[in-house]
Amino acid sequence: MRVADLPLAPEYVEHFEREGIAELYPPQVAAVEAGVCDGDNVVAAVPTASGKTFVAELALLTADGPGLYVCPLRALAREKYEEFDALPGVDAGISTGDYDSAAGDLAENDVIVATSEKVDSAIRNGAEWVDDLACVVVDEVHLLGSPGRGPTLEVTLATLRRRAPEVQIVALSATVDNPEDIAAWLDAELVESTWRPVDLRVGVHADGTVEFDDGSSLSVPVDAGDPASDADTEATAELVRGAVADGGQALAFVASRREAERLAERLSEERLPAVADGVDRGGDGDGGDEGDDAVDNRETTAAAVADELREADGTETGERLAETAERGVAFHHAGLSSDHRALVERSFRDRKLSVICATPTLAAGVNVPARRVIVRDQRRYTGEGTEWLPVLEVHQMCGRAGRPHLDPYGEAVLVAEDGGEREGLWERYVTADPERVESKLRDPAALRTHTLSLVATGIAGSQTEVLDALGGTFYASRTSNPNLGGVVGDAIASLIDDGLLAPTAADGDAGIEATPLGEQVSRQYVTPDTGVRIVEGLETVERMDPEAVTELTAFEIVCDTPDMVDTYLGNAERAEIYQFARTRSAELTTGMMEAEDFEGWLESVKTARVLTEWVDGASVEELVAAYRIGPGDLESRIERAEWLLGAADAIAEVVGVDMPAFASARKRLVSSAEKEEAEEAEET
Repeated sequence: MRVADLPLAPEYVEHFEREGIAELYPPQVAAVEAGVCDGDNVVAAVPTASGKTFVAELALLTADGPGLYVCPLRALAREKYEEFDALPGVDAGISTGDYDSAAGDLAENDVIVATSEKVDSAIRNGAEWVDDLACVVVDEVHLLGSPGRGPTLEVTLATLRRRAPEVQIVALSATVDNPEDIAAWLDAELVESTWRPVDLRVGVHADGTVEFDDGSSLSVPVDAGDPASDADTEATAELVRGAVADGGQALAFVASRREAERLAERLSEERLPAVADGVDRGGDGDGGDEGDDAVDNRETTAAAVADELREADGTETGERLAETAERGVAFHHAGLSSDHRALVERSFRDRKLSVICATPTLAAGVNVPARRVIVRDQRRYTGEGTEWLPVLEVHQMCGRAGRPHLDPYGEAVLVAEDGGEREGLWERYVTADPERVESKLRDPAALRTHTLSLVATGIAGSQTEVLDALGGTFYASRTSNPNLGGVVGDAIASLIDDGLLAPTAADGDAGIEATPLGEQVSRQYVTPDTGVRIVEGLETVERMDPEAVTELTAFEIVCDTPDMVDTYLGNAERAEIYQFARTRSAELTTGMMEAEDFEGWLESVKTARVLTEWVDGASVEELVAAYRIGPGDLESRIERAEWLLGAADAIAEVVGVDMPAFASARKRLVSSAEKEEAEEAEET
C-alpha cells in the first residue's frame, strides 16, 4: 500500500513522499485496514521503529475535527510537536506544564500535544476544548501499568470518552503480553505485529562470545589487561568499538548516573572512527582501523558538539560531558540539564556522536536508534536493594537497535558476568514475553487523588457516582466485580477527615461535595497529601513569630510534600544539613524531634536550602558543586517549587492564612531562572 492510495489531501501525500515515506510498512497497512483512517478505535502493539508515529499522523489528519496526542515525557512531547507542526497547514500546539490552568489557548489548534498529567489538570480546571476532540492518540499506552502515571492515564482516558463519546481513540504501545485487554477496554481493533523495518538479533555475551537468538555467534574476546578492571565494562567497550568500526553507532545502558559517566569516560579512551559522514560501511564487525581521515572527521564534528555543550552551562557535569563528547562519546541521564540532554540526542541522531552511555530512561524516550545496543547492567538499586529490570524495559532498550535506511541489521547484546549467567539472562529476557499490563488504580493514594478530582469537577456527587465514573476505567474492564466500593469508601472517609470533602444530603445515597479547600487542591493539581501538608505548615506559621517566617519557611513547606522530588542526601553532608536545620529551626515548620520520617525531612531541608541560595544569587555551577546534584536535578526542583509555591499561595488564601513568603519566593524563583537564561543567551 502506498501513501498516495490513502485518503489524504495531496499536500500531505507530497510531504510524506518528500520525507521518504512512499510505501507503508506492514503494521501501518494493518492499522489502515483496521480503520485508523475511518474514525475507528485502534490499538497498535508493534515494535519500536515500525512506524507508530505515521499511524498517529494518519488518525489525526483524517479525523473530522481537532486531535490530541498524549505522551508521557516532555522531551517526547516536544519531538512530536515539531513533527506535527511541520505538516502542511497543520497548526499544532503543545502544553506540558501550568497545572493550574485549563489551557484554553489550545482550543484553536488542529493538533494538541500534551502529557497525560496536563490533560488531567486541564479537565480539572474546566477545559471545554476536550469536548470538541475528534481524535485522541495515546502513545506508550502500556504505561497504564505504571504505579506513578498509570492511574492518571486511565482515569483521564475514561473521562475523555465520557465527555466526548464519539471520539476516536488510537493507542500505541510497545509489544506487551495482553494488548487484547487494552483493545477490549477501548472497544478497539487490535493491530499486533513483530515486524520491524530492520532485522534485529538479540544475544548474550559471556566468555568472549555473543550467542544470538538466530543461531549465529560473534567472537568478542576481551583483553583482561589490568586485573582490577571490570570485565563487564571491558566487554562493553569491545562491543561498542566493533559496532562503531563497522560504520554504526552504539547505545550502552547501565544502572546509574555514575556508571553512565564512568563508562563514557572509559569509552572516550578508544579512538573510535567517525560516523558523521553518513556512510554505511558495512563489514564484518571485526573492529578494524578506519584510518586517520575518519578519526579526524570525528574530531572535527565532535569538537563542535563539545563547544555547544560548554555553551549550555559551565558546570562540572557539563565539562565532563563536553570532554567525552570531544571523542565522540556522550552520557545521558536525568541529572543533565534539559538543554544538554536535547543536544546529546540531536547530535546522536545527526551522527555527530558515536556512542551514548545512558540509564534505562532513554529507552522509553525520544528517537535515538543505533546499530548496536549493549545492556551491560540488568539490575538496578531501588533504595532497599537491587532488583531485576522488567522484561518490557529491557525489550525497549533492545528495540533501539537498527537504524532504518542506515543499518542492514540491528544487534542487542546483554552482557553476562560469566558463562554461568548466560542461560539465566537468556531465559529472563531473550526468550521471555514482556509483562502483562495491569491497572494500578486500586492504590489508595491514586484513589484519593482521583476521587477528589471526580467530586471537585462535579462529575460525581456520591460514592455511587464515583464508582459509576470509575466504571469506565481499564481497571473496571479487567474484572467482572471491580469491588472498588470498600476502597473508594475508605478514600472518601479519609478525604472528609482531611477537610477536602464534606457530606451532603442526597436522595437515597450519602452525598458528598468538595470543600473550598478540596476544590483548590484539585484545581492546583497537587495530591491530597500535599494539600494536607501545606495546610499543616500554614497552621504552624500562624503560631510562629512573624519575623521568623521567611522564604526558607515557604520552601521548606513545599519541599516537604509528596509532590516534590526527593534530593539525595549523602553521608558526608548529613551533619552539615542537620546543623543548618538546627541553626535555622525558628524558620522551619517542623521541629527536629517532630518529623515522622527524619531522613526524608532532612532531604527536604536540603532542597529548601538549595532553592533559598538559588534565589539569593547562587549560580547553577556553585550549587551543583556544593550540593552533589546534577544541573537537571536543580532544574526539576526549581520547576516543581514554582508550581508548588503557586499552589500553596492559592491554598493559603482559601484557609485564610496570610503567607506572603509563598508569592515572594515564587517571584524570585522565576526571576532567577529568567536571569540565568538571559545570561546564558548573552554568553552564547
